[in-house]
Amino acid sequence: MSSLLSRLSPLLLALFLAGCDDAPHFTQAEPGEALAGGKATVNKRDQNAYSMPSANLPPSRRLDFSVGNSFFRSPWVIAPSTTTARDGLGPLFNTNACQNCHIKDGRGHPPGPNAANSVSMLVRLSISDQPQYAKVIEQLGIVPEPVYGGQLQDMAVPGVAPEGKVRVEYDAHTVTFKDGTHVELRTPRLQISQLGYGPMHPDTRFSARVAPPMIGLGLLEAIPEAAILANADPDDVNGDGIRGRANRVWDDTLGQTVVGRFGWKAGQPNLNQQNVHAFSGDMGLTTSLRPMDDCTPAQTDCLNAANGNGANGEQEVSDNILRLVLFYTRNLAVPVRKDVDSTQVLAGKNLFHQAGCQRCHTPQFTTASDAAEPELASQLIRPYSDLLLHDMGPGLADNRTEFAASGQDWRTPPLWGIGLNQTVSGHTQFLHDGRARDLLEAVLWHGGEAEAAKQHVLTFNAEQRAALLAFLNSL
Repeated sequence: MSSLLSRLSPLLLALFLAGCDDAPHFTQAEPGEALAGGKATVNKRDQNAYSMPSANLPPSRRLDFSVGNSFFRSPWVIAPSTTTARDGLGPLFNTNACQNCHIKDGRGHPPGPNAANSVSMLVRLSISDQPQYAKVIEQLGIVPEPVYGGQLQDMAVPGVAPEGKVRVEYDAHTVTFKDGTHVELRTPRLQISQLGYGPMHPDTRFSARVAPPMIGLGLLEAIPEAAILANADPDDVNGDGIRGRANRVWDDTLGQTVVGRFGWKAGQPNLNQQNVHAFSGDMGLTTSLRPMDDCTPAQTDCLNAANGNGANGEQEVSDNILRLVLFYTRNLAVPVRKDVDSTQVLAGKNLFHQAGCQRCHTPQFTTASDAAEPELASQLIRPYSDLLLHDMGPGLADNRTEFAASGQDWRTPPLWGIGLNQTVSGHTQFLHDGRARDLLEAVLWHGGEAEAAKQHVLTFNAEQRAALLAFLNSL
C-alpha cells in the first residue's frame, strides 16, 4: 500500500483517499449538477450573472421583475419631492438604494481606509438580554441600544445628525498548513466615532454585517420547513460534532414565532419581512408592516423630520412597490455552474466531503410543490447550505444574541454562485464582516462545530488546496 501511494500524484492521492473513508467518492458529475437552481438556473457567468430573472419565468411575468428591479436599483430621495413614488428617504439611513449595498445584486464589503461611509456594511447594535425586556426580545430578537436603536445609521437628511461613523482596522495572525505554508488572517476591529447623540450604553454589543448576495432567495424560501428541520441535531445525537439548530424568530404578519431562514443569523422568517426591515433600517422608509420611521425616543429631530407618507395614511413604500420588490428578490436566478466534470473540480468535491464540509453546507434540497411562485416549485436545487445555526467558535463570534442565536452562532451561508463574486461585485471578501480576503481565508476562519473540518483542510498540500478552491469556485 505505501509503495502504491508513493507513486500517486497528490491530486490522484486525494481521489484515492476520498474513497477510503465514509465520504462519497465522486468520479463524475451528478446528473443536472450544473443547474444549481433547477430549471430556474440561468446560463450567465459575466458581471450580470446575479441580476437575471429565473430562466423559467415566462415573458408575461418578466415585466413585474423589471419594475421590481427599478425600485431595487434606483435611489430614493428626501421628502417632500416631486418624485412622490420614491421620496421619504431617512431621516436616518445607511444608503439611498438597495443596489448600493448588494453590489450588482451581489455581496457587499467592509469600508476601505478612505471611505466616507461604510455603505455596503452595516453595524448592528444591542445590549444584553434582560428579563424586563422579554416582550421586546420575543419580537425583535434583541434589546436595541436605548439611544441608537438596533442599527447604526451613518447618514441623515439635512437638519438631522447622523448617528456616527464606522471605520475598520485589522490585527493579523498566521495559520500554518501541515506542509509549512503560512496564511495570514485578519481580525477586524470596529472604530465607531462622531456619535451624534451622546455616548452609547456601556454594555453595547456590535456586529458588522456585509450585505449578502441576492441570488436564489426565492428558492431558499421555498424549501419546506420540515426539510430544514430534518437536518437539525441540537443535541448531536449522531455524534458527529455538528449541532445545527433552527432559529426561532418573530413573524410580523402572523404575530407568532416561526423558523428563521434569512440573514446572517437566520433572524428573518421570509423575504417580504427581510425586505421590509431593510427598507426601514437601511433607508428609513416606512411600509404598512413597519409604518414608523426608524428613530428612537431620544432622537427628536429624527422624529420631527418631514416624511413621504401620504395624507391618507399611505406609506413611503406602497404595498404595490413592496409586492414588486418581493417578486424581484424571489426571482433573481442562480447562475449555472462551470466545469462540474473536470478532474480537478471532482477532486476538490471529494476533499470537501472528506473534510466533512457538507455536514453544514448541505448540497441539495427539493423545493415545495406549493412554492409562492410556480417557477420555484418542485425544483432540485443545490445551495450548499442547511439554513441552520452553528456555533462557529470564538474567532468569528460577535457576542451578540439574536432570537435563539448565540454570540457564536451563524447561519450556514449558501455557497452557490460564490466563484463569481469577483466578476460580479469586484472583490473576494467573504464571511459576515468581509474579513476573509479570499475563499481560503474564509475556510481557515471556521471553528467551533467546524473546527474538525478546518483541521482536516490544514493537512492538505498545495495541489489539494488548489483542487478544493477549484471546486468552491465552480459553484
